[in-house]
Amino acid sequence: MKVSANQNNISPLQDFTGVKNLYTQKLSDDEAKELRKQVVENANAYMFESTSVQSNLSTMKDNSKKDYEEFQSFLKDVGYSGKPIAELSKDEASALVSEDGIFGIKQTSERIANFVINGAGGDEKLLRAGREGMLSGFKQAEEMWGGKLPEISQITMQKATEMVDMAMNDLGFSILNQEA
Repeated sequence: MKVSANQNNISPLQDFTGVKNLYTQKLSDDEAKELRKQVVENANAYMFESTSVQSNLSTMKDNSKKDYEEFQSFLKDVGYSGKPIAELSKDEASALVSEDGIFGIKQTSERIANFVINGAGGDEKLLRAGREGMLSGFKQAEEMWGGKLPEISQITMQKATEMVDMAMNDLGFSILNQEA
């Protein structure tokens, strides 16, 4: 069973042959561990890429170190179809990270949180794994950045975490990690 970070390929009519229904078929311990591992890795990667885009746009930092094809694919996956990031003027980049921009706090935090919430499908362990992956991806982005990310990324992470915490609360799960 493979979990993917590509949200654009998700359809309510999609054939999920081979995916076990959590209500009718039990996952083996190994399958559950692998699924949690994939959720953490995917949430981590999604958060890392999202905050990297925000950080680079807000400061117009050069993306030359990134693999261009992978970066373009990520932008397409999140719904960006504008001109290449490297060709944006400062005003165009600012518009993308503005309040209503595709890489602004609201839209980016919603994409990140919805990725985790929808991917977990109401499963508490997967929600926790996704939340852990978000936080881990954010820390990796900070390490790559060389310190604290710009304020826009800090607020985005806070908002995304709040949304996941609210979803957990709404489902009746304690926000505190029971294993801690």
